[in-house]
Amino acid sequence: MVLDKYVVRFAELPKSDGITSPECFAYCIAGCNCRLRIKQISIMDKPSYLDFDYSGYPWKPSIDYRTHPELYRVGKGEQGVLICQPYKGEIGPYWRFKDAAAATESSGAILRLFKEYMQAGEFVGADMARKYLQMGFTRARRYANYRGGRKYDRVDAYRQLPRGTGEVSKAEAAAIFYDAWQTAESDPGYQEMKIEWKKKYG
Repeated sequence: MVLDKYVVRFAELPKSDGITSPECFAYCIAGCNCRLRIKQISIMDKPSYLDFDYSGYPWKPSIDYRTHPELYRVGKGEQGVLICQPYKGEIGPYWRFKDAAAATESSGAILRLFKEYMQAGEFVGADMARKYLQMGFTRARRYANYRGGRKYDRVDAYRQLPRGTGEVSKAEAAAIFYDAWQTAESDPGYQEMKIEWKKKYG
């Protein structure tokens, strides 16, 4: 996947009760004119982490998730990725997205860990590796879209900063991480384990 084949377009959702909701969509423009909608992103006035209730967050740094895997929750996206030990300590040191070369080495190492966890039957480790790969994509895209990876201006009431001011090298890194993330996400064994885990534990 080459991310420079994707652009952001603004569209209007169908009107509901007289209200039109603006949303931001990414469409495929790879030359086929299929206008495949890749992702829907809500336009936010402020970052979601403001006023966040950490006391209710189900992932805790005090828990050893290898000893107590039943306490692990899959959650949404990358939730818990920077908290859950010992997997954070095992995977985190490999996580790099400075440029394409760093992303290739990093994603390859994390994907290998993903496969090792799968072979060992450690779903928590495999899911954490998947989250690091996903985070490699999302973080690199943040730096590709915004200079210094800063989306909001903290000293100006969290005003959203201009998009399109980031680094091309980060877009290349994001594409590499995206492919590795999708490789992990589409693994049949992982998919089966994930469904069962979410049914049993959440």
